[in-house]
Amino acid sequence: MDYAQWSVDELKNGVRREAETDSYVCLACGRQFPAEQVYPFGDQFFTAEHAAKRHIADEHGGAAAVLIHSDTKYNTLTETQKDLLLRLASGATDREIARALGISEATVRRQRFNFREKAKQAKLYLAQYGQVFAAAREELIPIHNQAAFVDDRYVITGLEREKILKTSFESLNPLVLKAFPPKEKKKVVILTAIAAQFQRNRRYSEREVNEILQPIYPDYAAIRRYLISYGLMSRTRSGSEYWLTE
Repeated sequence: MDYAQWSVDELKNGVRREAETDSYVCLACGRQFPAEQVYPFGDQFFTAEHAAKRHIADEHGGAAAVLIHSDTKYNTLTETQKDLLLRLASGATDREIARALGISEATVRRQRFNFREKAKQAKLYLAQYGQVFAAAREELIPIHNQAAFVDDRYVITGLEREKILKTSFESLNPLVLKAFPPKEKKKVVILTAIAAQFQRNRRYSEREVNEILQPIYPDYAAIRRYLISYGLMSRTRSGSEYWLTE
């Protein structure tokens, strides 16, 4: 899941309203709950939003567990910190946590203090960042979670992205690529645009992938390989199925 696209409140809830599909999306697995439907749980029926929240609680242990164990480069928590946070999220007291982990209550309280200080630091940084990069077109575009190479090739502003798209494609609707460039930054922008032609939470055969890529660029096999190597798509070892990487 691309956490960079979610707001803090959405991450905390584990559920996001997606306007494009008019559905609520689960942070953990990407399952969609169309807003016009109702969902049965036992002898009760729930709206899409409540059903999505019930789903993340029942199937994934709750939004807190999903966030704490999230598989992303942005999650820098140690295993010890994860364990402690999960116990705090469960409502356990300092004494109960200390007894379970074999540490002193003072150590638990000190860790609570450290977590709170990090939160204050993060809050201030978000405010500073928001002020400096208030112009959205100058803000750096997000890096997808499974990026294989996180380096200067991903330092791309919105304006740079627009320029690369305009100069690299003969047409943006439908996508028709002029030539595949050697420069890494351009590759990132172009491959991201091509990856957007695929649907999330859907498996594709190699033939289906080729049928989507061939009208975009004659050497569609090379584009397919680059989508995999840049972490934008994944595939089975046999190459029989392809899908967008979360």
